[in-house]
Amino acid sequence: MRILLVNPPNCGRSIAEEQYGMEPLRTILKGEPLSLEALAGNLDGHDVRIADLKAERETMGDVLSGFHPDIVGITGATCEANTMVKLAGEARSAGALTVVGGVHVSNDPLFFNREEVDFVVIGLGKLSFRELVDTVESGLPTDRIPGVGKTRPGKDLTILPRVYSKRDLVEERPPRYDLVASYRDHYTLKSFGFGLGLVSSAFGCPHRCSFCSIEPMTGGHYLTHDADTIVRDISLVGEMPVIRLVDANTFGNVAQAAVLCRRIMETGIKRNFIADVRSDTVVDHPDLFREWKEAGLRSVIIGFEEIDDARLGAMKKTNTTAVNTRAIEILHDMGITIVGDFIVSPDYDDEQFEALRRYLKEHPVDLPLVTVLTPLPGTALYESVKDTIIIDDLDYYTLTSAVTPIRMGEKAFYENYVDLMQARSNAKI
Repeated sequence: MRILLVNPPNCGRSIAEEQYGMEPLRTILKGEPLSLEALAGNLDGHDVRIADLKAERETMGDVLSGFHPDIVGITGATCEANTMVKLAGEARSAGALTVVGGVHVSNDPLFFNREEVDFVVIGLGKLSFRELVDTVESGLPTDRIPGVGKTRPGKDLTILPRVYSKRDLVEERPPRYDLVASYRDHYTLKSFGFGLGLVSSAFGCPHRCSFCSIEPMTGGHYLTHDADTIVRDISLVGEMPVIRLVDANTFGNVAQAAVLCRRIMETGIKRNFIADVRSDTVVDHPDLFREWKEAGLRSVIIGFEEIDDARLGAMKKTNTTAVNTRAIEILHDMGITIVGDFIVSPDYDDEQFEALRRYLKEHPVDLPLVTVLTPLPGTALYESVKDTIIIDDLDYYTLTSAVTPIRMGEKAFYENYVDLMQARSNAKI
């Protein structure tokens, strides 16, 4: 079968960008569609193409007419959900069976229960998507595949639960990095002067932050790749000088992180690495980070989120400001650069914005990334505030727009927000 996997074009909208001149976040951190490369890796025996419309100048219509796929799979985040539906409609009009998956589908599958979409695949789809393809090809009924739902517009959407396990990682089938070879030059962070390759190290997260949409991807499980699998994929991604280990919590399993570090050094891999870590892991295991620094760890991405312990607690973020501050000190002493994620709430006032500015001045991180607290559908935060939401258009759920009421007035809020974001203009990672 001919299978087309589609990464949507840049389509999310932002009030901060449109009305207050903030530089788009997508110009800072971007990369290849690793989830689609992983899906393609488990589709041996089929003619598979990846269309990265974030890098591709062709339209969806151009891609469809040039390939004539039997099945089109589309992924995307919450801010891309409307575009996913539009792309699915184009594919269905061209005669293809349409399947959607990814983080928003996993959190809000009912959004896609529409005529443009034939199937939804929730959670980690590498194995379940293959099961769907095999079932469609064989002509058997498709209503008994765990993690897959056949859409029924106007009726209930039934999805059999899937119990995710290490089997769903399908580690014996590596990602098809070759399918994005023509786009590889686009996966370069020009502002920082290096190319970036992505390698998956784990899926899911052992923590339950109220604003995070990761949990449904693995049914709450934290599934880690074996060290040998990660080393193999590093060798396959190409000659990219910097590798981002894709995982919400790369060192979530400390013992396994140590094993991976040793394997990288034993195999003589000479790359720089970027990893997503927690500040309490830094504080509790500084020796692990010293070893990783020797292995090539260049930068870490840390979700500090807030500088107020009460607000951290409200987010179910099991951490403290004191631990965050200590982690900054430890990493700076080691020479590891920090990409720090902070969240500002629509209920901030001038004093809270000023407190964050003061904190960043006293405890500087190399690249502060500030987002707006956004209740993504499917999260605990969404359930707690959904009755107060004032912007329902998912195009604006880019984490840069306030979709709940602003306390201090829109103009003042976004001027403060943009001012904080401009602090990253001379950052180096």
